[in-house]
Amino acid sequence: MNRRRFLAATGTALAATSLTPAAAHAATPPAAPSPSGRPSSSYRGGSSPAVLREWFAATYRSVMAMTSDFGLAADKIDVSGSGTPVPSPQTSPTNIGCGLWSTAAAGGLGVISAATMRERLAHTVSAVEKLERAHGFWFNWYDIHDGSVLTSWPETGDTVRPFLSTVDNAWLVTGLRIAAYASPELRPRVAALLADADWSYYYTPYDPSDPVAGPGQLRGGFWPDKPGKGEPTGHHYGALNTEPRMASYLGIADGSLPTEHYWHLFRTLLPGMGQQQEPEGAYATIDGVKVWEGHYTYRGRKVVPTWGGSMFEALMVPLFVPEPEWSPHSWGLTHRRYVRSQIEDGLDQQKYGYWGFSPASIPAGGYDVYGVDEIGMQQDGYFPGGVVTPHASFLALPQAPAEALANLHALDRDFGAYDDRYGFRDSVDVKTGRVSDFVLALDQGMIAAALAQQLRPGLLQVPFRTGGFRSRVRPLLAKERFSI
Repeated sequence: MNRRRFLAATGTALAATSLTPAAAHAATPPAAPSPSGRPSSSYRGGSSPAVLREWFAATYRSVMAMTSDFGLAADKIDVSGSGTPVPSPQTSPTNIGCGLWSTAAAGGLGVISAATMRERLAHTVSAVEKLERAHGFWFNWYDIHDGSVLTSWPETGDTVRPFLSTVDNAWLVTGLRIAAYASPELRPRVAALLADADWSYYYTPYDPSDPVAGPGQLRGGFWPDKPGKGEPTGHHYGALNTEPRMASYLGIADGSLPTEHYWHLFRTLLPGMGQQQEPEGAYATIDGVKVWEGHYTYRGRKVVPTWGGSMFEALMVPLFVPEPEWSPHSWGLTHRRYVRSQIEDGLDQQKYGYWGFSPASIPAGGYDVYGVDEIGMQQDGYFPGGVVTPHASFLALPQAPAEALANLHALDRDFGAYDDRYGFRDSVDVKTGRVSDFVLALDQGMIAAALAQQLRPGLLQVPFRTGGFRSRVRPLLAKERFSI
């Protein structure tokens, strides 16, 4: 399953949210020896900045190996062979955004020169300028070699109906904003690209007389091949603690979305709705909006759930928006508890000896979603199934650095999950020892951003600490009072 199919599946499930009113846990060796036969290459027994820089450099090499001469980062590469990996022919707005911020991070960390960084960013921005768009936004899939919109899936020939994805466009806009900050000469060009990217296109205003039809939330996206705005998805992104909140923040920051939109997102579904567990909490009126400040309890710990219980839903956004700093007793607290829940699920509940669950490639081939079922709202939730995803540990670095680094070293030591050439493989089946043959742009992009944050805090966050983020988003987060 590719990521877009995952997002489509998630979106279908999310319709329910709108259609209703280590240090202490050191990882242990596996019970059986790994059958992968891949030697451990990076384990140093520590977590010095030199090791983290080595990991970043290898990760960035994978991003460059994915990048075509045209300038776009591909969806993935197969790194199982000894030769130069061949990138997949397709890319998405998310993949392109990952390539942009990875290059900005590489320049900021001195892994590449400032001149090389500027040249690579300008090359990708030039490619983005050539991409076909609709309603100011980018389509879900392009060919990496010439930028043409894909209408059939390269691997199968299946028809692809061009789609304007809310969340994917959010990650491309994130990458463009970072590129413009890292290379000031790009600012006029990026501003021109973003001039027509009006987030109100995706927004359904709140209608108190019919909150089902008018939930005050963002659509999952539109197929623009119909008259007018196009054909919308049947769902809205209703859950707050999921990665589409980046689109919400971007729209609130630039003024194209009202600030009240933030309060119309669900901390949990309302009591009595079908969800993973019956939530506890209380209603609060904030900025004139009645908000259900609900929470779940997992292993005695109160936490704001995501939709599926995966790591990237909760922790991709704070790589860029400083939620824990601006909301330490709400966002900061739930992020820490979310990470602790992932750690305890892997070590204590599943008894894998390893932890960290997030959507990734399947070690045996394909793509699937992994998470901790009990901290996700979806009733038929995500399960780890023995698959541990290294990018999840990188996302946990701010909340649990010792445990995250110990887990990563263990995955390398025991399974050979790290490749000196191209960084951490996408996933490991800790039951069988099988390591994925692939690295994905999305997951490598998260790893690159997390390592940049660890090595040079705030490097990629500057564009999201100023302007409308400071004047409109930060006050909302300061008012947040999760019932945890």
